[in-house]
Amino acid sequence: MVREGSAPNFCPPTEEGITITLVDEKGEQVELEFLGLVLKGESSFGFFFPVDDEHPATSSGEVVVLEVTEVDEDGQPCSFELVDDEVIAAEAYADFQEAAKDLYDFA
Repeated sequence: MVREGSAPNFCPPTEEGITITLVDEKGEQVELEFLGLVLKGESSFGFFFPVDDEHPATSSGEVVVLEVTEVDEDGQPCSFELVDDEVIAAEAYADFQEAAKDLYDFA
């Protein structure tokens, strides 16, 4: 089943539970469930849920906001950076909540 977002600036995951592995600034691998991508002006922000034994994919918890810093030849995000600016992260997350309200429960 292909998932659809409720806003034109939102790119949802193609299916629930998709995870990717990124390397953090300490060189450690981190597994993240992809929740979706929001286009905001000239920037794109990815929203992820950290996955581990206690928090498997499709469960819930703290959402990590990463800015897309590079795309591949097909225009797909291939590099991300943690959003350090709390105001930008909060604005992007608010856009994500609005765009993904039909997919996720933000209660």
